[in-house]
Amino acid sequence: MAFIALGINHKTASVDVRERVAFTPEQMVEALQQLCRVTPTREAAILSTCNRSELYLQQEQVEAEAVLAWLASYHRLSLEELKACAYVHTDDQAVRHMMRVASGLDSLVLGEPQILGQMKSAYAVAREAGSLGPLLGRLFQATFSTAKTVRTDTAIGENPVSVAFAAVSLARQIFANLDRSQALLIGAGETITLVARHLHEQGVKRIVVANRTLERASALAEQFGAQAILLADIPQELHNCDIVISSTASQLPILGKGAVEQALKKRKHKPMFMVDIAVPRDIEAQVGELDDVYLYTVDDLHEVVAENLKSRQGAAMAAEELVAAGTEDFMARLRELAAVDVLRAYRQQAEGIRDDELARAKRLLANGGNAEEVLAQLARGLTNKLLHAPSVQLKKLSAEGRVEALSIVQEIFALPGHTDKS
Repeated sequence: MAFIALGINHKTASVDVRERVAFTPEQMVEALQQLCRVTPTREAAILSTCNRSELYLQQEQVEAEAVLAWLASYHRLSLEELKACAYVHTDDQAVRHMMRVASGLDSLVLGEPQILGQMKSAYAVAREAGSLGPLLGRLFQATFSTAKTVRTDTAIGENPVSVAFAAVSLARQIFANLDRSQALLIGAGETITLVARHLHEQGVKRIVVANRTLERASALAEQFGAQAILLADIPQELHNCDIVISSTASQLPILGKGAVEQALKKRKHKPMFMVDIAVPRDIEAQVGELDDVYLYTVDDLHEVVAENLKSRQGAAMAAEELVAAGTEDFMARLRELAAVDVLRAYRQQAEGIRDDELARAKRLLANGGNAEEVLAQLARGLTNKLLHAPSVQLKKLSAEGRVEALSIVQEIFALPGHTDKS
């Protein structure tokens, strides 16, 4: 059996490629079922965020090529283009990769906490799709446990930062006094909630939350004394806003060049700062061509993130050690599981021999046999039959020159002459 982790992320692929390989929530169950149906994959889960799309798989043996071909076909891009930015990790490296991802060690913003929740969502969706079995399920549980230990035992989670925090930090660099600025937040998910919290803490003058449903926008707006509007109302509000930060799951752009041009005219070309955190993008790339607009995507947040990295390197080193220990522990327990089937078969064989010999002894006793002689015969019979098959196989292996078999048997049965070197 083999574990595989493959995909693309912010380090290997541009936002253009990432948005083409992203899975929508509506696609996820069908995609997982199709993946298991058309590739040699027994168990599967998919993690798809703005910074990565990764597949976590369990196969009989590593057959990553078939999965990459399916991924390229599913998203209608060439296999060569996908291979140019994809990575494949197998077995213990796949385990280590999953644990690093869940711990925030592979994130754009080192140590960001949102990724663990996203991993748990991927696990839940895979269970719903019926693509999660006992082996991948154990790996996810071990991954969650290791990530929790990293959060608890290191400082990587202190003063938590995220893409949302990085976006607000960038806005603070452009606008010296955020308390004089107005902000439009598009979306009402977890990322926008974090953005709203950071902006509120920075004392932004006014916050407007736009969403597809007014109910969700209102629920978020109430937390921070903001105003809620529908996406359709954005053109009427856009010219009031100095800061626009967007993060939705829309498959089509929400803000186009024309709408922004109209807003700039009303603003008399007062600058606008925009951050598009979404993948696929919410704001048309052409908006960045406009004068007086400062448009950033998630890929543009690297400089802000670099500052966070400096303060977290020490914690990251400790976290890497915990991930290494978690990986080693999981692989050891997995190897133990591999012996379970052999032990079960051996026990069943031994119990069958025991039952046969016991039945024979009972018949002898019922026919008036001497109890002491029957017990001695029972003991001899059990000993001979239990040792017969191992003795034959051991002689055969020794005759074939496989002398290591003798040492292994000595170790397994703790025989005299064997020295435990553990």
